Amino acid sequence: MPLVPLMNKLLFFPSRELLETPPVPYEDVAIGRLHGWWVPATAPAIGQMLLFHGNAGNIGDRVPHVALLSAAGFDVLSFDYSGYGRSRGRPSEQATYEDARAAHDALPARDRVFYLGESLGGAVALQLAIERPPAGLILQSTFTGIRNMARLHYPLIPRAVVPDAYPSLELIRGLRAPLLVLHGSRDELVPLMDGEALYEAAPGPKRMEIFDAGHNDMLGSDWIRAIASWANGLR
Repeated sequence: MPLVPLMNKLLFFPSRELLETPPVPYEDVAIGRLHGWWVPATAPAIGQMLLFHGNAGNIGDRVPHVALLSAAGFDVLSFDYSGYGRSRGRPSEQATYEDARAAHDALPARDRVFYLGESLGGAVALQLAIERPPAGLILQSTFTGIRNMARLHYPLIPRAVVPDAYPSLELIRGLRAPLLVLHGSRDELVPLMDGEALYEAAPGPKRMEIFDAGHNDMLGSDWIRAIASWANGLR
């Protein structure tokens, strides 16, 4: 099997079935081949949030994210990459970049737009932030690049043959937007040192919040407080 298709199989784990929908009023959104949800804020407005999920599941697994963000005052657009949920196509690095641009263009307004990327979604959000700077970028549990992740999780694959995909550590040096890095001290998939490296390489303004959490258990009152207080401080 050619290397890039092989890496795609090792990197993307989409699920088609949406197991949950938002508990507040929402609208199904068609974005070309993509499917998403538009969820209006249920509190005084802070801004719009474009939500980029990680490499597994689909937007149905991120309903808790959406509910917390909406309750804090964010209008949320959550969407599935190509091949995830109800979105057509196949996932790849370039497809996720194209999907991000399409989702951005589907926002009903572009005043105080924030990007929140979780894990692989952070790498996608960062690429978009370089092209189309937001009011602020949030990287949650995000890695420095696929080569580093392959060395950690697939040590038998020679580093030299792993594509230099999602090179976040290189890209972040060119960021021209405020940055908030969220990472768990017990992250078992993306080590804390990745989040720290991204934070150190970013030009600023920037903030980092470290949670006593693993890769998938960061959500809660402290999480949303950190996001809302940071976003409000950028007014």
